Amino acid sequence: MTSPDSGEVAVAPRDSDHADGGEAPGGRDLAVRLPGVPSQVSRARGLVTAALGRDHPFHDDVVLLTSELATNAILHTRSGDGGSFTVSVLSSDTTVRVCVADGGADGPPCVCRTAPQATSGRGLPLIEALSHRWGFVREGGSTTVWFELTQARVAAGQEPCVTGRAGTTLRPAPSW
Repeated sequence: MTSPDSGEVAVAPRDSDHADGGEAPGGRDLAVRLPGVPSQVSRARGLVTAALGRDHPFHDDVVLLTSELATNAILHTRSGDGGSFTVSVLSSDTTVRVCVADGGADGPPCVCRTAPQATSGRGLPLIEALSHRWGFVREGGSTTVWFELTQARVAAGQEPCVTGRAGTTLRPAPSW
């Protein structure tokens, strides 16, 4: 039986290694299965840092959103009732995707609006607000909630624009 402080880790190295044969800090995709206890939320955050490195431009947002999904897995699914959950961090030059697979629940994840005084209920609205895309898949008795953050690339000579999180494109104001 797995103790509450242990988990199973799988590491997938990037396709391209560095010239010295090693990997840069944060240069790998990771997945870990963790026991469904509150102390494991900090380990999920640590997984993000191990996969991306602290200097990654999305590090802070990915840590925050991963923390929200791990907390949801523990509080709102069978993962927190003696089960486990799995966190996967996949990254490329422009995109980071995090998936949290849990033990499933009676209903699907809900982006519920809460009262200003409520002390919970802001996790998925936060995911919706900060990620570029997110979703969930329910199958085989489990639920996987995922989000992506994407950095747009601008070709040399093109006017930069920022892709809004709701699918809109925001162009910079003219510099008159």
